[in-house]
Amino acid sequence: MSKDFYNAAGFYEFVDEKKLMGTKCKSCGELFLPPRPVCSTCHSEKMEWTEMSGKGKLEAFTVTLYGPTRMVEAGYGPKNPYCVGVVRLDEGPAISAQILGLDLTKPDAIKIGTPMGLTFIDRTEGEKKNTYIGFKAT
Repeated sequence: MSKDFYNAAGFYEFVDEKKLMGTKCKSCGELFLPPRPVCSTCHSEKMEWTEMSGKGKLEAFTVTLYGPTRMVEAGYGPKNPYCVGVVRLDEGPAISAQILGLDLTKPDAIKIGTPMGLTFIDRTEGEKKNTYIGFKAT
């Protein structure tokens, strides 16, 4: 795989291909998501792409009533809130993403530790189709 570690473009190219990719240090084995070109543990530049399973647990979340313009344009608002959270993957790294499959009318009932699975969200924004990372309660 020749996608670049040094900018976000390589990561988002994989997202467009419906893959969740991080980087793994070839020297010490540390995993990173989002990907990075240098290991913060041992400072090695010997990194490689690695595909993440997409399985994990909800670690933090917020239910959002008033979001940025692109979320309002996607139909979210006070009468249709959305959830954003942090999912700790089984491999170790954590990533923030939109969280689906939860009852947002009862945020007090949402539990930290809920099992999550990767999903991809396709949205048309203007004339462009974008793919985003999401997680769904399993």
